[in-house]
Amino acid sequence: MRTNYFASLRTTGAILALIACSGFAAAEPKHGIAMYGEPQLPPDFVSLPYANPDAPKGGRIVLGERGGFDSLNPFVRKGRAPWQLRFAGTVGFESLMGRSWDEPFTLYCLLCESVEVGPRREWVEFTLRPEAKFSDGSPVTVEDVMWSYETLGTKGNPRYASLWDKIETMEQTGPASVRFTFNTEDRELALLVGMRPILKKAQYDGIDFAETDGTDMAPITSAPYVVGDFEAGRFISLKRNPDYWGNDLPFMRGQANFDEIRIEYFGEGTAVFEAFKAGELNTNRESNAEKWETQYDFPAIDSGDVIKSIIPHERPSGITGFVMNTRRDQFRDWRVRDAMLHAFNFEFINETMTGGRQPRITSYFSNSVLGMRPGPAEGKVRDFLAPYADQLLPGALEGYALPEGDGTLRNRKNIARAMDLMAEAGWTVQDGVMKNASGTPFSFEILLTQGASEEQAIADLYVQALDRLGIAVNVSTVDDAQFKERTNAYDFDMTWYRRGLSLSPGNEQKAYWGAAAGMEPGSRNWMGMTSPAAEAMIDKLLTSESREDFLAATRALDRVLTTGRYVIPTYQWAISRIAHAKELKYPEKLPIYGDWINWQTDVWWYEEDK
Repeated sequence: MRTNYFASLRTTGAILALIACSGFAAAEPKHGIAMYGEPQLPPDFVSLPYANPDAPKGGRIVLGERGGFDSLNPFVRKGRAPWQLRFAGTVGFESLMGRSWDEPFTLYCLLCESVEVGPRREWVEFTLRPEAKFSDGSPVTVEDVMWSYETLGTKGNPRYASLWDKIETMEQTGPASVRFTFNTEDRELALLVGMRPILKKAQYDGIDFAETDGTDMAPITSAPYVVGDFEAGRFISLKRNPDYWGNDLPFMRGQANFDEIRIEYFGEGTAVFEAFKAGELNTNRESNAEKWETQYDFPAIDSGDVIKSIIPHERPSGITGFVMNTRRDQFRDWRVRDAMLHAFNFEFINETMTGGRQPRITSYFSNSVLGMRPGPAEGKVRDFLAPYADQLLPGALEGYALPEGDGTLRNRKNIARAMDLMAEAGWTVQDGVMKNASGTPFSFEILLTQGASEEQAIADLYVQALDRLGIAVNVSTVDDAQFKERTNAYDFDMTWYRRGLSLSPGNEQKAYWGAAAGMEPGSRNWMGMTSPAAEAMIDKLLTSESREDFLAATRALDRVLTTGRYVIPTYQWAISRIAHAKELKYPEKLPIYGDWINWQTDVWWYEEDK
């Protein structure tokens, strides 16, 4: 990969002239870029549609999190940083472009003032805004941009490496312009390049970036908030920078409204709720529908000082539940994984945990237009999967649905089916214990984090069902640091797994489900799946030039993932339930992604009733 900090402007001019002579129109600078079609907002838009440009500035929002942190750098492999710092937006960092959460995948210029792409998106070029500055007042330069991309791609968290590997050249094409040329056909790359963190190069002079974990040095960014007070593992306070460079930028109008964002950390979920009831927090997301209906009856609710808000969305369910590590002998056979699914008594667990109020996740992209359709694969979905028919598991082409229990504790029919599947895989009950032909018992560990009370309760109910199969299960709890260390090394049999998915899946899918990613420590392919069909569907969705092909490829991928039987899914959150102080307000217009990443800290505001 070639990096050129000072490419000749004369050479650039000659290239543009050659393109013009060859019949191609010169690229046109634009204010935004969409995965398909054109951005919905015009160049002169006032604000994002789900932001209130007249929102007052001031006040604070206080959130609660379970767990802790021991680092302020979310961009390296080491340490555990507050998750809010990992994402582009008002809190974590800024990138060349910012995302609108009211469109499937559209970016608008943020640090850049314009973006250009090649005829086939084989390259993308950005021109920086002259007013863009870091929080210390220094300008954001092309040198900072190029250093950030190379450093993150070679020394940062592994999630940045895959994009870097697809950049053939990175070169400065003007005083404030940088161009990225790609080595592979992938329409999404032009957008992904616009979303990487931009850090200050000078901050790391003489310092090994990969070793900058810990709390002694927070990365300098251009975002509206800077790290204020903190105590590792206890709280962190983020203060709005009064000199933030982008206050008048249309993209930022109505965003970054709080003077302070404070995050308090607790050992377990119950403590978070109790702190909210006591007024230590002024907002709380509730994932348990039963608890929302029956336990939000404390005095602040009755007086109207705390409001319960329901936030709908149109995004995919993603996948949440117990993931099975196919690197382990126990779970390599799909029939064993299918047996584990049948033994999981969802209907009884859902009734116990939520009063039956939560719908189940039915596939990775359920609850959205991207989800697999009931019944056999048809049309382009079948055409895309057909070449891999001999590799697909039962149900991928014929149609598949998760096992349904009878709602009783014993769940006899599904337990019987689980017994049959285990027998087909070579495991039978001998003297009350599930064993193979050589007499080795079938046993495994479920790994959980300390304080994960809801997950622990679900695991306990699941263990009771597995006991009826003669399967011994050990549920182990470890602290956050140990959990991260073990999952990074894939040192688990089964564990709790959550993967959010967007309305515009792309290259991140290879990090989630790709075989190469599963070989690298710290990847998101926790199940260790290796599926040529899945990787082919990802390639198709990345190279699709029509919405029709993109939908078909994603629905086909959903079939491969779901019938792979890697995760035992629990319930989904088709809505968000947020209880909050009455002074915390949000716009009437909701984005299609609903309560998505940092939405609350990005566009909510504090306003006392007049």
